[in-house]
Amino acid sequence: MEIKPIKTEQNYDQALARLETIFHAEVDTAEGDEAEVLSILIEKYEDEHYPIGMPDPIEAIKFRMEQMNMKQKDLAEIVGFTSRVSEILNKKRKLTLSMIRKLNTTLHIPTEVLIQDY
Repeated sequence: MEIKPIKTEQNYDQALARLETIFHAEVDTAEGDEAEVLSILIEKYEDEHYPIGMPDPIEAIKFRMEQMNMKQKDLAEIVGFTSRVSEILNKKRKLTLSMIRKLNTTLHIPTEVLIQDY
């Protein structure tokens, strides 16, 4: 087992290929340990070279509503009137601090996502 830092795209591809080969290795074996270390190195490389930005606040609300099988009227109970919900979901009205707090508490959407400009 020769594990080195992943510094290039070629190193990254090789690490992915090796991880694919040993992915189902038993825990507490040499290959299992190698898979664990490789996955950490791959994750670090991906975080540095392929960062994933935060989602759009309104898309995050819509996604969470879909996950929770919520309708606009259900969201109206959280943020106010149904017409206000429609304006928010169509990006015609900005979220207020009070709405952000309620959405964070009720839908468990991180405030970092909700406070972004859109």
